[in-house]
Amino acid sequence: MRSRVGPRHARRPVPTLLRVIYLPRSMDAAAFAMTTYGIPLLVLATTHSTALTGAAFALEWIPRLGAFTVAGALVDRHGTTTVLRLATAGRAVVVLAAALLLPTLPQGRAATVTVMLLAASTGVLTEFSYIAAETAGGVASREAGDRAHRVQAVLLGIDQVATLAGPALAALLLQWAGTAGMLSAIAGFSLLTTALAPRQFHREQATAQPVFQGLRTGWSTLRSLPTLGWLVTGLTVSNLAVGLLQAAAPVIVVNQLGHSTADVGLVWSAAAVTSLVAVAVCRRAIDRWGLWPVGALSATIAACACLAVSLTHTYSVYLALIAVFMAGEGGLTVVLRTLRSHVIPAQVFGATLALTILLLLLPFPVAGVLVAAVPPALLGHVITACAVLQAAGLFTAFAHLRTAPSLRTSFA
Repeated sequence: MRSRVGPRHARRPVPTLLRVIYLPRSMDAAAFAMTTYGIPLLVLATTHSTALTGAAFALEWIPRLGAFTVAGALVDRHGTTTVLRLATAGRAVVVLAAALLLPTLPQGRAATVTVMLLAASTGVLTEFSYIAAETAGGVASREAGDRAHRVQAVLLGIDQVATLAGPALAALLLQWAGTAGMLSAIAGFSLLTTALAPRQFHREQATAQPVFQGLRTGWSTLRSLPTLGWLVTGLTVSNLAVGLLQAAAPVIVVNQLGHSTADVGLVWSAAAVTSLVAVAVCRRAIDRWGLWPVGALSATIAACACLAVSLTHTYSVYLALIAVFMAGEGGLTVVLRTLRSHVIPAQVFGATLALTILLLLLPFPVAGVLVAAVPPALLGHVITACAVLQAAGLFTAFAHLRTAPSLRTSFA
């Protein structure tokens, strides 16, 4: 999407946003959700190992982190369209190859290596497509001017709808259609993203620079924006708890609570429903009260729900607490995205966006390692410790942000 607007940012009409931003983002978000939540389930179903499920979660996220060192710079250099199309087409090829290969392999080392490689490769390609789609959303937000938080609310709503349908669809397909059925669906959404990304889905090119220079550029920009820096710091600490709950969900629901893989998907689908409600509420609340009150309340809800998760031993209460927890996280995400779209300079948006997402995702492979290393009986204690750390991190961040003008007032 090539930017052709002046300093005042002429607003794009809704039909153009739907065609250029929202539809490709919807297809990619569906593939993203099915990959993120479906691959660990596939590993558990293939290997029947708690440790390998946690290791696969870590292996899925570690290459994603490496991808961020180059993804933002590539988007700034080549535009969102090129990166999005290549990444989603590559993901479709990888998962289709796995769908054809896995049913022919016997249970054992070959199948284990295949699903582990699938986790790593889809993780890299998914993050390249995510950076491209998110950068396009940032362009649309800047063009929307004082309505930026509304665009971000729609984009977050798309992500939450995908989180609502994606895990449940992946779990149901894995249970009833097998490995090939689930992976074919991921490939289908990936190919739809490739086809729907139009030529104008492209950013204005930035000054050419070495790819790895993007990380340094993003770090310099983030250091010059203390408000964004404190918010990213607090959410990075918080994401250790988020990642731990995601990585441990198959183990807790299937092995400890005795439910099926489909019930794992139901947990995250219910969480997505409450997140959608939270996004809709936050959109109006930011108009009325500003970013800081909405962010502080969302942080309180997320921290309290996470502290309570480790104390439950029934599936219904676990599902409800995860839903409340993700509602708080949804509110925090609206605040982060709105602030990020306003304060990051346009010419370095891709590189800075990539760095902020890199920092936010660093805890996820750590969470996978924790699930792989900790005996299942002790997972509750680890969740409690991470919940305390999350509460402390969010409290510290919002205490520093209390007087920040860009968080105290609304952009509307």
